[in-house]
Amino acid sequence: MAPPDTPRIEPLFSADEIAARVDGLAGEIARAMPGDVLVVAILKGGFVFAADLIRALNRAGMRPQVDFMTLVSYGAGTESAGKITVARDLSDDVRGRDVLLVDDILESGRTVHAARQMLLERGANSVKICMLLDKPGKRKVACDADFCGFVVADRFVVGYGLDYAHYYRDLPYIGAVETD
Repeated sequence: MAPPDTPRIEPLFSADEIAARVDGLAGEIARAMPGDVLVVAILKGGFVFAADLIRALNRAGMRPQVDFMTLVSYGAGTESAGKITVARDLSDDVRGRDVLLVDDILESGRTVHAARQMLLERGANSVKICMLLDKPGKRKVACDADFCGFVVADRFVVGYGLDYAHYYRDLPYIGAVETD
């Protein structure tokens, strides 16, 4: 597959700003959760953020374990039908565990709400949500993050794990794709 035409990308958050905020989030989480938390990262978008966050949690005195899941929302076109299925499941048992669910961006709320419910139904002691970005104007399901890196306007963003046609996850910053 050929990459899309290179869009203009307006930087929103620099690599240094992201690093500082990740460290700040780790401090907030360390004060609010037990030290042996299970971090569940939602793939694909959440992997860069989760990797930096678990190292920051370690620096904040926690000893996080990590697991991954991939969730898929089936729907026509670009809109989710609201049905969330598990494409890749956890390898660890969450029963009796305090879980920190980590993802890149909270938009409609459907995916992270479904993931939280799944983990609780599987017997997790608690599930807190940590999102790198929050777009509150896009919410379709009542779902808020317990920990949030940045609030963003309704713009298409890429970088630091977020993609456009499977590209741009590798950018060290977060930027908005310019459409004009």
